[in-house]
Amino acid sequence: MVARERVNKATQVHDITMANPSEPTLVLVPGSWHRATCYNKITEILQGRYKLKCVQVTLPSTTGDPDATFKNDVDAARDAISSEIRAGRNVVVVAHSYGGLVGNSAIKGFAPSHDSSLSKSFQSTPTTGQVIGLILIASGYALTGVAFMDPFFGHPPPSWRINKETGFADIVLPPRQFFYHDLLEDEAEYWASQLTPHSLKSLFEGGEFVYSGFRDVPSWYIGTIEDQGLPVAAQRMTVAMARGMGASVEHRELPTSHSPFLSQPEETVEIMVEAVEAFTGKSVAEDGSKTRARRTDLVVPEVRLWEPFTWYRFGLPFLFGRFLGKCVLIFQWSKRLWRSN
Repeated sequence: MVARERVNKATQVHDITMANPSEPTLVLVPGSWHRATCYNKITEILQGRYKLKCVQVTLPSTTGDPDATFKNDVDAARDAISSEIRAGRNVVVVAHSYGGLVGNSAIKGFAPSHDSSLSKSFQSTPTTGQVIGLILIASGYALTGVAFMDPFFGHPPPSWRINKETGFADIVLPPRQFFYHDLLEDEAEYWASQLTPHSLKSLFEGGEFVYSGFRDVPSWYIGTIEDQGLPVAAQRMTVAMARGMGASVEHRELPTSHSPFLSQPEETVEIMVEAVEAFTGKSVAEDGSKTRARRTDLVVPEVRLWEPFTWYRFGLPFLFGRFLGKCVLIFQWSKRLWRSN
């Protein structure tokens, strides 16, 4: 039987006694079909070794309710962010896959914005926090007003299909191939068993609630080179698009599947900690109980149109993405000009 009760509150998984109150809280938003527990491996390290408070968000669209909307997902993430900000803590939003659209949109109004009207409404005081950064994992940068499926013109990719009878998006590819091909078989099967139905409404509707939060805060992007769900070329293109729109993006890549937080949790955490240090401008202390993982990530250089040498190896997706980002800016500028006249 399909569960009809909608979950609107975030599931919070953290140990307040272990958290360092001077460090930001990490609010983690999962992707489609995934429970908040998919982040357990990395939150155990982040909280235990680095004393970073973690809040894992449960998306209503993944709770078995076909009527759950994108706005419900954004509200769940915003509730988690707002709770930490009211408590005087800064926040870093972490999001995976579809969750990137939610995480971007949930930032609206919680950080100093390029939008003057939002900047005036944002009041940062010594007793309140703000969103200071965004970490995306095998995800995408949101375009204000553009719903998840809008760029696909309503046609899903080959990895999943529309099930109008149930109101859910059905995965077509074997989950191990789609998400976890670099996990051992038993573990891959376990995580596949934890997948939940994902509401179609959240994917096809709600464009009016989508917001380009990446333009308000600096961001780090963790790409996945061996990804069989979201090709790395598409990931590189979305990074270049964001940079083309003037965003600050630091880009790293890991040789993993779509789920590096499961297959390479130590390496994923090290990049996340480096990002937090960049956002805060100070070192994040570790307890010293474990040695650091051998780094396997790749620092991806920024491709510049006027520097042909940077086109090598990474060039084509980055060049196209950069061009796309500039086109988006021109379109938005033209739209504002037309409205003003």
